Amino acid sequence: MTPSKKKASSKQQPNRQQLLTKLQKAIKSQYKYIPANTRRSVIEQALFACCLENAHYDVAEKAYETLMESYFDLNEVRVTTVAELAESLPGLPAPKHAALSLRRVLQGVFESTYTFSLDHAKKHSLSHGVKTLQNLYGIPPFVVSFITSTTLGGHSIALDRGALGALYLCGIISREEYDAGVVTGLERIIPKKSGLEFNSLIHQFGADCISSLHGAGVKKVVQSVNPVAVKERFPKRGAKLPRQNLPAPTAPKAGQKSEEDKAEELRPAGPQAAARPAGKTPMPPPGSGPKRTADGKPIAGGKPGPKPFVVKPNMGRPITVKPEAAVSESSAAKTEKSKKERPNAGSSKKKAQANSKKTVKKAKASKKKQVKKKSSKSKSSKAAPSSKKSSKKAVKKAKKKSRHSSTLKKRKPR
Repeated sequence: MTPSKKKASSKQQPNRQQLLTKLQKAIKSQYKYIPANTRRSVIEQALFACCLENAHYDVAEKAYETLMESYFDLNEVRVTTVAELAESLPGLPAPKHAALSLRRVLQGVFESTYTFSLDHAKKHSLSHGVKTLQNLYGIPPFVVSFITSTTLGGHSIALDRGALGALYLCGIISREEYDAGVVTGLERIIPKKSGLEFNSLIHQFGADCISSLHGAGVKKVVQSVNPVAVKERFPKRGAKLPRQNLPAPTAPKAGQKSEEDKAEELRPAGPQAAARPAGKTPMPPPGSGPKRTADGKPIAGGKPGPKPFVVKPNMGRPITVKPEAAVSESSAAKTEKSKKERPNAGSSKKKAQANSKKTVKKAKASKKKQVKKKSSKSKSSKAAPSSKKSSKKAVKKAKKKSRHSSTLKKRKPR
């Protein structure tokens, strides 16, 4: 191969870094930077990211507002079906996918913390926060990278299906990377200063690739970045972005359990946990009924299962007693009482004599008390007239003194 041919091939196949710089300039001239709302909490930002995936910013904002207004709380959103959630997300390109990701995020958060809060992801380091988000079952990678770049203050490029399709059409990534949904080295090429801006611009470009792939704006950007890729990778008129061929799940290593085995271990006990065959109701767990064969038929001579507990209504009637029987019962009761009282007759007499003696003693003591009270009253009555006389004499003396003092005051000096 001659050096001239080498130069021509190098010009035809530019480097990834060169293509990214060209793409950044092209989308800057075509779209405007929309800053992310950082006032939301972590869980609110996660729900907004579920609505934002593969959609424009204004459409996602409307869908998020209607979702928050139409439901009472987040627990109601977690419990509702995917079809009902999809009806309350108007305008999104894939409302069922957004509803499924919303339910998965809320279910994962609730199972990990039993609350609808992810603020603990911000308390520790950035790596700890990213791990807590990645450990949530069913959370999309786009949501993790979006929260990392907007709320946690990290550097991550959020790529959904539209952004991956845009990079694939421009010839920046290969078909394998597009199918896997993972692009390595983007954070190194794009600096952290322009990370939020590039996220916003590439997301708008990707949303246009999904909604209007054959529009003038998308084709113009791809032509300015890589004109060779327009002929090779751009789909024909009327076709959409190629579907992602997701890789098959890897087989578990020796000593490790697959996801199905883990799910069987975590399956709750009870008849609702039994596997549901196609078109049949689940069989009850072993021990809950009579012995049956593999086909479900009861074995002859086997032990019967527990009877169902049925609450019967109260069917009692009022009891009618005949008058003759009532008289005979009352007379028999009286005779039994008299028999019981007869052996205790001697003891009752002794008790009566002891009670009479006690009453006599109490009467004598009360008489003595009355006599003492009368004697004390007579003494006080004798002493009362003598005290009255002495008080009268004292009053007369006081009057005389007062008269003498008044006459002395009235006299005039000589």
